[in-house]
Amino acid sequence: MVDRITPEARSANMSRVRNKNTKPELLVRSVLHRAGYRFRLHLDDLAGSPDIVLPKYQTAIFVHGCFWHGHEGCRRSKLPATRIEFWRAKIERNKERDLTAKQELTVLGFKVVTLWECELKPASAILSRVDSVTGRGEL
Repeated sequence: MVDRITPEARSANMSRVRNKNTKPELLVRSVLHRAGYRFRLHLDDLAGSPDIVLPKYQTAIFVHGCFWHGHEGCRRSKLPATRIEFWRAKIERNKERDLTAKQELTVLGFKVVTLWECELKPASAILSRVDSVTGRGEL
């Protein structure tokens, strides 16, 4: 299958893909805020620059897009039909970087939660995952 647009146009499209304040991330932040959690965003001084950090609970939350982070078994993580090796290598690098960040945060004493884009509905699923890690749901 041949790409229908030029490499320059494809590059321009891809450069507009955001990595902060995405719709899934905004949804998670909204759910957490309504539940009374207070958090910090995108702390660059922590490994992997977690999307959300709950300082009170020493918890880092990553909101991962299924495609970009290679969510195993998810229909949204299907590789494109063109440039397969490029995409496979890119996704593998992302997965390695995610694993390294998780390990480094764990060593620092953080609990790490990964929320996948495909698992964000219903909103109660977000809250139950975070509550179970923070221990707040047991109160």
